Amino acid sequence: MSRRRKRSGARELHGILLLDKPLGMSSNKALQIALGTLRAAKGGHTGALDPLATGLLPLCFGEATKIAGMLLGSRKAYLAECQLGVTTTTADREGQIVDQRPVPELDDATIEAALIPLRGTIVQVPPVYSAIKQDGEPLYLRARRGEDVQAPPREVEIDRLELVSRTADTLTLLVECGSGTYIRSLAVDLGERLGCGAHLTALRRLWVDPFREPVMVTVEQLQEASGQGEDVLDQLVQPMATGVADLPAIHLDEEASQAVSQGRQIEWPADLPRDRSATFASDGRLLALVECSEQGRMRILRGFNLPQEPEKT
Repeated sequence: MSRRRKRSGARELHGILLLDKPLGMSSNKALQIALGTLRAAKGGHTGALDPLATGLLPLCFGEATKIAGMLLGSRKAYLAECQLGVTTTTADREGQIVDQRPVPELDDATIEAALIPLRGTIVQVPPVYSAIKQDGEPLYLRARRGEDVQAPPREVEIDRLELVSRTADTLTLLVECGSGTYIRSLAVDLGERLGCGAHLTALRRLWVDPFREPVMVTVEQLQEASGQGEDVLDQLVQPMATGVADLPAIHLDEEASQAVSQGRQIEWPADLPRDRSATFASDGRLLALVECSEQGRMRILRGFNLPQEPEKT
């Protein structure tokens, strides 16, 4: 997660912007544009998309930055285009070509046979041109210096991997996966299983849990709204509660709300499952993320200091 400290002259804004990151823009640049346009005091993103990639980039502002790490570990879905017959240094189209091989005639059954071992829990070797750190330094910096870099293998979860369309030398795949998965590595592994090599040529992130059907906002829409006042801008920002929509909700009365807001533990409601949950105050504000202790009390994992909504007259 990338986070920016409070900006001079900015306002307190709490919520989540579901940005449709454009092609060629870094995630940090997208965050900077959103921060400036919204005039938000503090913000961060929930896991970078490469400049090559487009699609959903949830941006958290104010108190919502406290759940950015949780969103970073969420499951995600992508539409990925792979070029067969060519491998590159970076495993995508931005790298230098290192090998070219003829593409065999492929049918759907052959492609499906190559996809099967890449589903489920698999061991993946990330690209050396990645932000993974060794000895405190990103691997891509060492790779750019020409050092012999070996990325450590890792276990990742591939929930869904399906062929969407194909030409003689390109495959378009739908991927649903867990945190830490490199789609570039999937393209490389698939190319090797097909015997011709491959690299990633396009990538679009479709959703991030719990935003399964996101209504995304483009940079152009954001900038257009900036000339129409803060009320219009704020309508583009999702309430913070949408970021915990996949957790059970516990609605507290006024007395319990005050106790939790002060960091005091209360009894876990006897009629509710003892799952990690989101608690809401009697006025509807998101108060905290909580879990049930062994003693049956509500342990606060992360508290939030959201302002009360002004009373309507």
